Formats: sequence, C-alpha cells, structure tokens
Amino acid sequence: MTKAEDYVDAWRLGYKGDFFLVDQIYHVDYKSFDYRTGIEANLEDDKVITSTLNAVMTIGHFQIIYESEEFLCIECFVKRNYTEISGSEPDYAVRITAVHYQDGKIIAQKTSTNPLDFDPSEYFEWNWEDYE
Repeated sequence: MTKAEDYVDAWRLGYKGDFFLVDQIYHVDYKSFDYRTGIEANLEDDKVITSTLNAVMTIGHFQIIYESEEFLCIECFVKRNYTEISGSEPDYAVRITAVHYQDGKIIAQKTSTNPLDFDPSEYFEWNWEDYE
C-alpha cells in the first residue's frame, strides 16, 4: 500500500469517527498551522474538525501528484452536502494536500481547498456512491 493510500484510507475512516489508522500514521510531534483560524493545530484538533465535518462531507476520488519517503502530495475531490442543515444543494471542491514525513510518520501537512462550480464525477470515470 502506498503512503497516499494509507493517508486516504485513514481519513476515510476518520470521517466516520474511527481514528485508529490516523493514530498509526501520525508522528507524536505532528503540528499544522491552520490559516483559516490562525492557530497551530495538533492531531487531536484535526480529529475534532473532522468529527464536525463528517456529517456533511464525502471524500471522493484521489490521485497521487508526488510521493516519496519524506513527502506526499495528493489531489482529492470532496462533496459537501449541506441539504440537512440549510436545504441547499451539495457543492464540490478539489483539495491539494502536502504531507511531510519524519521517521516514517506524518509530522506536518497543509491542505488547500478550492471550490468547483461543477460535479467532478460527471467528467471523470467514478461515482460518489463508490465513496459513501
């Protein structure tokens, strides 16, 4: 299994409230600066954020942009379904995540999320149902 597959599999479970694999791949000294809030986050903070989003977000198809022993960059699509909360239609985004490793575990990461004005599954050969 690649580092990208480990990362995606861990967070797919994390979005369902199971952080066992997340805990296995992150370094004890992991930290990440969150530009949205202006605070430095640790793994427990990331878990809280994920737990909050799990009801409205689906992680879709991903692809590896670059992967080595020390660095991983992946692209993935997300569907944000706010129907139950606000009655609005789902919206879509693409995320680019850069992950740095130390001693074989994730020590830092950054994610950039960019909104899309279309459903990416309509243009590529995959379906959201495959990821729900």
